[in-house]
Amino acid sequence: MATRQRLAPHAAFTAERGDLFVGRLRELKELRADIVRAGLDTLSGRKQPRGRVLLIAGRPGSGRTALAEELARQLVTDYPDGVLRARLTGADGEPVPTERTARALLAALDAPVPAGAEEDELTQALRTALNGKRVLLLLDDASGAEQVEPLLPDEPECLVVAVSRGPLTGVPDVRPCTLGGLDAPAAVELLEWYAGPTRITCDPVAASRVVEECCGQPAALVLVGGWLAALPKTTVVDAARRLRELPPAGGGEAAGGPLARAFWLAYEALPAPTARMLHLLGLAPAGLADAHVASALAGCSLSTAQSVLEDLAARGLLRAEGPAGEGAGLPPQYRVPGCLAAMIDSLLHAQERPAEIELARARMLERTVRQLHSCRAATERDDPAVRRRIEQLPRALRFPTRQAAEEWLLARLPALLAAARLGVEDGRLDTLARRLVSALTRALTAHLGPETAAPELYGLHQLVLDVARRCEMPLEKAAALLNLGDLDARAGRTHEALERYRQALQSAREAGDPYVTSRALESVAAAHQELGDWQRAADWYGRGLELRLTRGELADEARLYGRLGTVHEYAGQWTEALRDWRAAAAAYRRLRDRAGHARALAEVARVLHGAGRTVQARRAFLEAAEAARGAGETALEAALRLRLAEALDRLGEQQAAEEQRALAARLPAERPAVPPPADGAHEGRRP
Repeated sequence: MATRQRLAPHAAFTAERGDLFVGRLRELKELRADIVRAGLDTLSGRKQPRGRVLLIAGRPGSGRTALAEELARQLVTDYPDGVLRARLTGADGEPVPTERTARALLAALDAPVPAGAEEDELTQALRTALNGKRVLLLLDDASGAEQVEPLLPDEPECLVVAVSRGPLTGVPDVRPCTLGGLDAPAAVELLEWYAGPTRITCDPVAASRVVEECCGQPAALVLVGGWLAALPKTTVVDAARRLRELPPAGGGEAAGGPLARAFWLAYEALPAPTARMLHLLGLAPAGLADAHVASALAGCSLSTAQSVLEDLAARGLLRAEGPAGEGAGLPPQYRVPGCLAAMIDSLLHAQERPAEIELARARMLERTVRQLHSCRAATERDDPAVRRRIEQLPRALRFPTRQAAEEWLLARLPALLAAARLGVEDGRLDTLARRLVSALTRALTAHLGPETAAPELYGLHQLVLDVARRCEMPLEKAAALLNLGDLDARAGRTHEALERYRQALQSAREAGDPYVTSRALESVAAAHQELGDWQRAADWYGRGLELRLTRGELADEARLYGRLGTVHEYAGQWTEALRDWRAAAAAYRRLRDRAGHARALAEVARVLHGAGRTVQARRAFLEAAEAARGAGETALEAALRLRLAEALDRLGEQQAAEEQRALAARLPAERPAVPPPADGAHEGRRP
């Protein structure tokens, strides 16, 4: 997922692991020179059409991401609108869909993110959001030009730094910088940072041999340095000898490659519980894990999991993501380095039985569901029953405040979304996956609101739909289609929403569920109403009303009579509209809903007035105004008395009209709260 951060200026020698960065001075100088160097368009006399693109190419583990981050730190003052980051390859080694990356970048820019939009619409929205800005866009681990090109901004003042294994053929005027190993002094300095200065200073020749065995590759040197730090009685000579003797670890690295041998060296020295934890972290969603994830995967306590994670990070086998306890005192997250992911995954399947892998994944998903329930419950602390449920949870799963729960949700959102996708794609844990998606949907809605969370909710409802189709669950399929249709309708994609509603209706009828069938019927009608097809809208609302009448659902009958009246009014069918609103008024009266009854009578009067039946409209406005007064709806009463005055003016009764205006003026000008429309329906436009 994309992130945004305003970085402070940084010194030249600062970190390759969080706060050490060594070497690469020549590469940094070349990259900075390429930013200002004239491009092909400038040389040919044309205006530069888009931002400059720099490419840092190298094998995983060559320090390419660290170089890109250091370049961003040095350039931060030149790009005052901030630094945007996005990883273009997932923890499973598969390219991240461009639409997902564009959506995350838009969110990082605080730009509107259309829910359910296609890739072209999202990338165009991204380019529009970057216009007029000076932003540095860091695209990490791109698999090819097809991932980078759609994300390039049209704004010439932006800079794109792409990180990839090889060339980005197809991206015009890209400036490549190819990385090899670190130079010897920088490599020794990096080794010393992890291993400690004493052994390196005492045996510089052996340190140089280690550098040669690692081919100056930073990731390999970090692992060897971590191995030396974890085994204080070993010497640098031992490290060099073991590197020569070890076989490769496999899993995507070339046979005998330095990174594979360094990984195997570090792995061999791990205690058995730590080694197993490392295997199981290959299951961590998006390659991200905290103590809760690690604890659930390994079936150990939180304190043990946190200790093992810290140990693995000290050995260079994990990378800490952000400062510990940021914001709400959250435990730190750790990332499995991309260059080690394939080897860790290979070990997972070699060392763990399939049943153990499935059990570990199930424990992790179950823990995540419980955390999400606790996260949502933090928004309902005023409810005594909810407070009792929170108190029954283990202390580690509770959130002290609503703000703490929301910060956890936002900080863990990339991993939570990845967990939902993995649970659905696995196919063997569909029940858990559906529970996780449901819990995440409710937590996002409770903390962010349905409008803000709409882009994430759209993807989650699609996951539910995938599971429902695979497991042949028509009721769940209908619910997912209705939710997706509602999001399409809110985004203005009414035709797409209508098709989803029709599919939902078919699934609801297959399931035989009257509630979902009714909702689908009303949603189809509302879509036709939005499209201005009044006859079809009235027909579908009529079908929904018939179903409600057979079930004796009086409140829904009243609401649907009102919707029918509105549609007939739009169509200019005053007789039908009058009949429907009178039926709605009668239903509200039987419900003893005085406010609803007053509003329905107001609509009766308005229809009569619109039809030119002024004498009848006068009586109806007066009756509705009295009903509104009895219901305490003062603003409605005032509006009705003003409309009554207009009707009286038409009839030539000016004195009575002035009396009604005077009565309206004496009423307090308060706007009553308008009840929201029923689920699954959206307001149709007026002609």
